[in-house]
Amino acid sequence: MKDLTPFIREVVPPDTGVVFEAMRALRTHYEDRDAFVARVDEVQRPEGYRLVGAFADGAGEAVAVAGFRVAHNLAWGRRFLYVDDLSTLPDARGRGHGRALLDWLADEAARCGCDQLHLDSGVGPEREDAHRLYFNAGLRIAAYHFAQGLGR
Repeated sequence: MKDLTPFIREVVPPDTGVVFEAMRALRTHYEDRDAFVARVDEVQRPEGYRLVGAFADGAGEAVAVAGFRVAHNLAWGRRFLYVDDLSTLPDARGRGHGRALLDWLADEAARCGCDQLHLDSGVGPEREDAHRLYFNAGLRIAAYHFAQGLGR
């Protein structure tokens, strides 16, 4: 297992598809690359969603990806960066790609004048490695997240 510093870059159209497999490791309900690209580029990007990918060994496809947005709300202060998605291909985990993305996101938050960086993470034994990464990167559990399906 090589541990190389990944190349990190923001992914913009028309290159959105290069993060598909890495994102699908987390968002398994996306099975079609074209549908994923359309969702990101036509629905989420207009709402402020951005993507950043980690690329290893000169690969054209990302081995890890983060989807995020910069926003405001009353609860968290002036301005924050919210990480919607952070995912690494299973065979690329444990090589520093997720940490490199978190570091890039923290730097981007500072560049954007944000006061904080936030992300939510599911719970369960399969998420323990992700949680360890978040704690090691300086994130802390700050709240419960509640949700309710509306049957639509």
